[in-house]
Amino acid sequence: MSSQRSGGGDPAFEVVDLALGGVAGVAVRGEVELATAPQLTAALDEGIRRSGGLFVIDLSIVDFLDSTGIQCLIRARALLGRDDRPVALICPQGNVRRVLEIAAVAELFPLYASRDELARELIARE
Repeated sequence: MSSQRSGGGDPAFEVVDLALGGVAGVAVRGEVELATAPQLTAALDEGIRRSGGLFVIDLSIVDFLDSTGIQCLIRARALLGRDDRPVALICPQGNVRRVLEIAAVAELFPLYASRDELARELIARE
């Protein structure tokens, strides 16, 4: 998967492979809501299926996240949990992070403010 754009939904919505060294994951752009959640679910399923180890979901350039988007994240966490694989979210301070915190979903994921912060953490673990 290099890129998945929504068909008929938000033309600015996109999910692409994460470009962060050898770490598996996806970067999401746009609004994650009822119309775009199926594309995110499909991209997450594919990314999880064809990877191993830590899986990262980068929400840095997500403008809006509703309950269907939260459901996608929780589903991905459950799929990864079946194989005891860790998951992390890149989610800077702002509206999306606030939604995750209010919904008490932030407690389910390690949250990083940036790709650099996650990279520093990964280097420190080595």
